[in-house]
Amino acid sequence: MSARRGSRARHCDAIVLIAMLGVATACGQAIDDTPGRGTGPAAGWPAYGGDAGGSRYSPLSDITPHTVGALRVAWTYHTGESPDAATRAHETAFQATPILDDGTLYLCSPDNRVHAVDAETGAGQFVYDPRIDYRGSWSLTCRGVALWRGPASEDGICTRRVFVGTMDARLIAIDASSGQVCRDFGREGEVDLLVGLGEVQDAEAYPTSPPLVVGDVVVIGGLVADNRRVDPPGGVIRAYDVRTGALRWAFDPVPPDVAPLAPDPAGTQRFHRGTPNAWSILSADLERGLVFVPFGGPSPDFFGGLRHGFDYFGSSLVALDARTGESVWRFQTVHHDLWDYDVPAQPMLIDVEKDGRRIAAVAQATKMGHIFLLDRETGVPLYPVEERPVPQTDVPGEWTSPTQPFPTFPEPTHPHRLDDEASPLGITPLDRWLCERTLADLRNEGIFTPPSLQGSIQYPGTAGGVDWGGMAWDPERQLLVMAQNRIAQVQTVVPREQLPGITEADRPDGLLMQHGTPYYTRTQVFLTPFGTPCSPLPWGTLLAVDLTTGKKAWEVPLGTTRDLVPWLPAMELGLPHMGGPISTAGGVVFIGAAMDDSLRAYSSETGEKLLEVRLPAGAQATPMTYRLRDDGPQFVVIAAGGHATLGTTHGDHLIAFTLP
Repeated sequence: MSARRGSRARHCDAIVLIAMLGVATACGQAIDDTPGRGTGPAAGWPAYGGDAGGSRYSPLSDITPHTVGALRVAWTYHTGESPDAATRAHETAFQATPILDDGTLYLCSPDNRVHAVDAETGAGQFVYDPRIDYRGSWSLTCRGVALWRGPASEDGICTRRVFVGTMDARLIAIDASSGQVCRDFGREGEVDLLVGLGEVQDAEAYPTSPPLVVGDVVVIGGLVADNRRVDPPGGVIRAYDVRTGALRWAFDPVPPDVAPLAPDPAGTQRFHRGTPNAWSILSADLERGLVFVPFGGPSPDFFGGLRHGFDYFGSSLVALDARTGESVWRFQTVHHDLWDYDVPAQPMLIDVEKDGRRIAAVAQATKMGHIFLLDRETGVPLYPVEERPVPQTDVPGEWTSPTQPFPTFPEPTHPHRLDDEASPLGITPLDRWLCERTLADLRNEGIFTPPSLQGSIQYPGTAGGVDWGGMAWDPERQLLVMAQNRIAQVQTVVPREQLPGITEADRPDGLLMQHGTPYYTRTQVFLTPFGTPCSPLPWGTLLAVDLTTGKKAWEVPLGTTRDLVPWLPAMELGLPHMGGPISTAGGVVFIGAAMDDSLRAYSSETGEKLLEVRLPAGAQATPMTYRLRDDGPQFVVIAAGGHATLGTTHGDHLIAFTLP
């Protein structure tokens, strides 16, 4: 889940699972524990997604389905942050994926401290503390950092720079060797990301995802707090000179017919308010000089009657010219989004085989379970996308698009309707009866049922199919591998006069204020009174899509009840999760993400679970892998620090595994 909204699956920690079940099945299997080790060239992980295009793929093949059972802990690094101290005032989520450069791992902890760690031994090299201003923050997270390496001719301080965006809206440049700020960047090493945004409330606009380095600029977006008001700060995308911090370009996501705002009296560029923002991870085609931006929707999420055309870039994938910031193309995944169906996952740059040709493509996963395959240079779909009729709103002052885009290839990965008779709601007959009784009073017309006054089922929900964990690419097998949430929600539009005098201080949980609109929206996970989801099992899966057929190659439940109801035998039901997979040439997929404290390995070919390693804390992050030198060992590294909103175990661990 993005760290940006209370309307997400924070309710998932209310899932007090299955206490009424007396029988459970424990999952496990024999594992080939024969040690084995391949040889080959070094391979790194220089960017958050493995590379600038977000493939999350490694060419390393030491670890295979036959050897993965021999993985052992090589080292553990502690960030030193006390989860107990942090959670007294703030929720935290350790979602970071390290990057590797010159034998050092760089990562950020939830409070934006940047850590440099020896990639072979796990020894700490430095910690940079930006001393963030916590005012207004409700959940602290930092998914990653970016690195710029200067030309070989440059030698000296800050010739390698680590960039981090902070939760108090600064972009900071740090010397990758010493951990000192690069004082020639911006003002004493930092750039103020609130400049040009106008009035900003505490913790209303800031980045949680890593910056993106493209040539000699560092590009950054950021989240804008949803559902507070109709005119929050805008979601401008900006590029800064990597050496000086000077603003090189800014993309203000307004429709083409909207004129730029005039500078303020001091000559500072200003940006429109209420525009879509890009809170997730950006990608780049370094060869073509393109930046790919996954935009969310304008605020508020669930009422769009006052957006005044600012939906134009909403819930869209947009390609920008990395030199100028100008829009090259736009593809909209949802028209007039009323479901918080932001484009959540990092755009993935892959080569697709079609009609005997290899096409440079971008694959975009969505919360709807739709995967769009687009030509990288033009944004034109590689396969037909159909505009199909969808349910229409009955809320006064609202409107809905008559159609929505549906890809025809690949097939959808998530069911489009909740009450499929072949898939019972919940896990017991009592669950089913309670869920169906409630369901009868709600609008439930399948995907894109709009929020309503009576209450509407939203399925998929706001945290899935695929969220920020994104996909991993297996080029040899032409597989897209992803984790998917399958939890329904109820969205109810509430006229403001029905709840007069409500303030932020006494706001009921799940009630979104939406100041400036005629309505609140109440958003809830669809649960039984016992706290179990009114959704068919599994509630979370790991799956692979075969791009030669457009169909699922395999799908398996992801996550057990082991750490939710430890007094019962663990049941592999498949649970809500946050985090993503990586893929390797060895034919192994690694993922944490689930609500139990485990790292798992699966066969890329079949989806068979090969290994489950217990961790000291929740691993709601995406792993990474590398080899430091030719014929050296392959390491797999994951952050295990927990996720307060999901209720997983807290910690401060970065853990590396390798073969003996």
